[in-house]
Amino acid sequence: MKKISLALFSFLLVSICQAQEGNARYRNNDMPDDKPEVTYTPLRVTPPHVPKVFTLFGEKMPMEIRDVRERFDRELLFNCYMQGTMSYIIKLTSRWLPMIEERLAANEVPDDFKYLCVAESALQNQTSKAGAVGFWQFMSSTAPTYGLYIDDEVDERYNAERATDAACKYLKDAYAKFGNWTAAAASYNCGMGGMATALSTQGETSFYDVMLPEETMRYVFRIAALKYIIVNQKQLGFHFQDEDVYKPIQVRRDSISGGLGNLTLYAKSKGINYKTLKMLNPWMRDKTLNNYKRKNYVVLLPAE
Repeated sequence: MKKISLALFSFLLVSICQAQEGNARYRNNDMPDDKPEVTYTPLRVTPPHVPKVFTLFGEKMPMEIRDVRERFDRELLFNCYMQGTMSYIIKLTSRWLPMIEERLAANEVPDDFKYLCVAESALQNQTSKAGAVGFWQFMSSTAPTYGLYIDDEVDERYNAERATDAACKYLKDAYAKFGNWTAAAASYNCGMGGMATALSTQGETSFYDVMLPEETMRYVFRIAALKYIIVNQKQLGFHFQDEDVYKPIQVRRDSISGGLGNLTLYAKSKGINYKTLKMLNPWMRDKTLNNYKRKNYVVLLPAE
């Protein structure tokens, strides 16, 4: 029994010595290393310039106030360095901003509110977690108040032109209530009631002097940052040629006041397919349009 224990002890001792010798050779680079040395070059980050003077909705931002300047700076950093998202937005601006600019001008709303639309939806028919829909993110409870019709077949929140006109009505109501466009813009996020309560309880009249929920506090500055980036895109590193951006889709308009029935059959009768019809008219929410209330609609069709 003692001889077996001694043999076992000798075996373990030899194994330990061999392991230590192997480690020593490894430390002395005697063993081959199949992982080449990598040299990392840190990414050079240049923060975007924060302007000393800036206007939004035709109203001067008080950039001399520290927190105003820093909140603007924060949104510039966040949005400027989301290069993929920002690049896609810039591509979409060429398609959608001309229409939005035309509708804002027709409704006598400042042109800068096109950037509120960018902030709301990135110029896409999105649906938020709260259920807000479309380019201008209207809730189903608010949309009818501003002329957007919703039923099982139709949801005009998905109609970019109609929704832009509805947003203009809201913004003009908010301007009449608050007396300035910046507060009107902030209320688009927190509601007229929320904005009015904050101003009243805090004894203030300006958005820049009032404490609001974090989302609203960032909201106006995100709109400002998007304006700054889109206007100064080349200076900030976004270089797009004319062929890189998305052009407006050329369409013809078919005015209807009755039902269309099966939309696949209607599309075929117009020389297009169902997919094209639905992509041009996302406000059509079903496979049929019976239009029992005989409402007037404008259906967009390809120009050719």
